[in-house]
Amino acid sequence: MSSIGTGYDLAASTFSPDGRIFQVEYAQKAVDNAGTMIAIRGKNGVVMAVDKVITSKLYTDNANPRIFNINDSVGMGIAGNYPDGFNLKNYAYGEAMKWLKDYREPMPVNKVSNSVAEYVHIFTLGISRPYGTSAFFGSWNKQEGGRLFLVEPSGLNYEYKAWAIGKHRQAAKAEIEKLKIDTLDIQDLVKEAARIIISIRDENKDKNVQIEMGWVGEQTNGKYETVPEDVVAAAEEWANAKLDEDDMED
Repeated sequence: MSSIGTGYDLAASTFSPDGRIFQVEYAQKAVDNAGTMIAIRGKNGVVMAVDKVITSKLYTDNANPRIFNINDSVGMGIAGNYPDGFNLKNYAYGEAMKWLKDYREPMPVNKVSNSVAEYVHIFTLGISRPYGTSAFFGSWNKQEGGRLFLVEPSGLNYEYKAWAIGKHRQAAKAEIEKLKIDTLDIQDLVKEAARIIISIRDENKDKNVQIEMGWVGEQTNGKYETVPEDVVAAAEEWANAKLDEDDMED
């Protein structure tokens, strides 16, 4: 009975006999079924890229963004249930503002991710349903270089060199592992991120999608910014040409 959640998935505070919390697993499923999102830390910056589904042609450009600024130097990317992710963005922004007010300096990325992770974990204790979203946090400075964190619906918070979440995460991770990411410039990261996302799309199902990117690094002077549309478009053009070239060689 416990293997399918019957009777043990009515509240996040309930453990099944084999030690599982089904509502947390359901929240993770919401992330696993979302549009693919990858984040990569290179030699002089961090790039986040998400394959955003456009559910209506009547939306304005950049409606419901998945990439945000938490402060000047820390960026956030979300995948999963959008309202949940947007609420986490507001919480992270509020924490960053409190930190700035108290300490007169920007909140470091590890402090932001830890604060959000603790907040997310509270919702696995039975107060309400867990957050159905995962969030990347990235930053770069001359002293520490690039840093990249991921907060999961369970409240887990890990630091990564690179990672992928969403429905094509396994294929994306396999592609990322082929790269020598420590040697890649931030401009190269943008190109490779576009190539990976385009290459793992399901042509029959992934329609009306748009790549959205954010970056922070030496080129941006440590400020987290949304990658300009023309840069993303150029990266997509390069990625399509590269994939066509690889197909011809095969």
